[in-house]
Amino acid sequence: MTAADPLAAPTLSRFADLRVDVGVPQVLGSGPRGLRRVVPITGGQAEGDGWTARVLPGGSDFQWIISDTLSELDARYGLETDAGDLIYVQNRAIRAAPADVMAKLMRGEPVDPAQIYFRCSPSLETTSPALRWVCERMFVGAGVRHPAQVVMRFFTLL
Repeated sequence: MTAADPLAAPTLSRFADLRVDVGVPQVLGSGPRGLRRVVPITGGQAEGDGWTARVLPGGSDFQWIISDTLSELDARYGLETDAGDLIYVQNRAIRAAPADVMAKLMRGEPVDPAQIYFRCSPSLETTSPALRWVCERMFVGAGVRHPAQVVMRFFTLL
């Protein structure tokens, strides 16, 4: 019998699909790293294997528009599962695309998701005994930005 390679590339397991509703971005101005925007999170849904949750209103996506091709995102919001468990989500992401595509995205216009690199690394916190394991795992994901919603799929790194 051979032991599994402890340094093997991780595999992924689908954790959840999220649809996060967003409001109108608030532009806070330019600084040394670029334009700062805050996008309100107004609601949405999450669905995993055998569970659903609602995205709680009141979160925000803190964005740095670093250049005409690159944005760094830091979204923070809560989920409430159908069982009443609360989960805090902090999701850091990078969104990159050609300048003309990013300009359309910044204006709130629909764009072809295949033209945008949108990858994220969410971290989850909860006090729920049933979901405690999410605090002990790493997650990655991919996303698509629509004019009033962000759609993402989160994966557990195994």
